[in-house]
Amino acid sequence: MLHSSLLKQIDEIARSGSIRSAAEVLNVSASSINRRLIQLEEEFGMPLFHRHRQGMALTAAGEIVVAHIRETLRDHERMHHRLKELRGTRETQVRISAMHGLASGILPRLIRKFREDHPEILITVRAQTTTGVEADLAMGVADLGLSYAYPSGQSIPATAIFPTRLGVVVAANHRLAKRSDLRLMEVTAFPLAIADETMTINHLISDAFSAAGIDLHPTYKSNSVELLKSMVRTGEAITFLSRIDVDEDLRANQLAYVPVLGRELKNHELRLGHRQNSALATPVTLFEEFLRAHISLIETPWV
Repeated sequence: MLHSSLLKQIDEIARSGSIRSAAEVLNVSASSINRRLIQLEEEFGMPLFHRHRQGMALTAAGEIVVAHIRETLRDHERMHHRLKELRGTRETQVRISAMHGLASGILPRLIRKFREDHPEILITVRAQTTTGVEADLAMGVADLGLSYAYPSGQSIPATAIFPTRLGVVVAANHRLAKRSDLRLMEVTAFPLAIADETMTINHLISDAFSAAGIDLHPTYKSNSVELLKSMVRTGEAITFLSRIDVDEDLRANQLAYVPVLGRELKNHELRLGHRQNSALATPVTLFEEFLRAHISLIETPWV
């Protein structure tokens, strides 16, 4: 091999924050990793990690070394992809990192549909936050990323952008379900469940109510889109989500999506991107093109 197992061990210590955790992930002895780390630090003449009771953190020297290690590992992965192509074989796995609501929402159906034509391709999904999706792509942990962002905001480098808009989401039998549109003031008459401050949705909602001069008094907050939708299905509350977030629930006739009138509620983007500076295997390209085509249809009524 053109790279040492030590590189993966150092990288895993940095990720997990301890030698013991790295040893469990890599299925090697902690003492072996520790011995090799000490030898490497002696070779460099400086420590790579601060050691404390809570675990291990990179020193300034360690950050430089780990950045080089990760680039080396990515180069090694790219080399293997190219060698497989020369041998006439294909990588049969696609790794996608997506925000939690998307991972449990539209992705399962789209993956099933994709594999009807490509049953040999394994799709693995990592449910993440926006920053987690960005990190997965940057570190080469994922081939594709799917994440929300403000328009022109900092997010994953996008190969496709789908403009989305929040609407009021209610149970299918709710008295607002038949409305063609709503104004923000009308929403205040009902218990409201909203995304918490860790999510893009929260800031869009807060800014909209502030711009409209309306006090926002939610009854519930959560960072789980699934929890928000569950509370809406039971009639306990209504919420704000994009149409993409509730596409499966609309198909099942469990929820209703009602557009919001006015300019106070700003649009945001769903971004699809892939890992950078790396040749993409054919299955990754196929799945990326599939997602681009099918997600673009969701903001319009299905046939």
